[in-house]
Amino acid sequence: MGMNLGSGGDEDEGIVDINTTPLIDVMLVLLIMLIITIPLQTQSVSMNLPQGDPPPPTDQESKVVNVVIDFDNSITWNGIPVSSEGDLVSLFQSAAAESDQPEMHINPNRLADYKTVAHVLADAQRLGIRKLGIVGQDQFMGAQ
Repeated sequence: MGMNLGSGGDEDEGIVDINTTPLIDVMLVLLIMLIITIPLQTQSVSMNLPQGDPPPPTDQESKVVNVVIDFDNSITWNGIPVSSEGDLVSLFQSAAAESDQPEMHINPNRLADYKTVAHVLADAQRLGIRKLGIVGQDQFMGAQ
């Protein structure tokens, strides 16, 4: 009359998990088919390139104006001190009015106020200076 706990009887319990191998195979085949059938996207930009020879280089050197902002925020224009902001504006206007604008080399001292340097650059841009660059302390770059 006792219960037989050892064996479960005549029924064999099988593994009831889903076999995912065929599903993975089907997904891989679908992925490969998708990759093959997608058209290649060619990115191109149509450009009209100039034809012929470039113009010969000019031997004429462009005029360079050095604007130096010193450590005490004083400004010099080619070595001549600029006394007021109005003088600097008139110098920028006269340089912008020239047919062949000179190159503006802004050379700020590393101790000069950022506000002064930004103000000079903004004035130059606002008044129409097109050839503008900041000149740094390049001669000291190798001595680090």
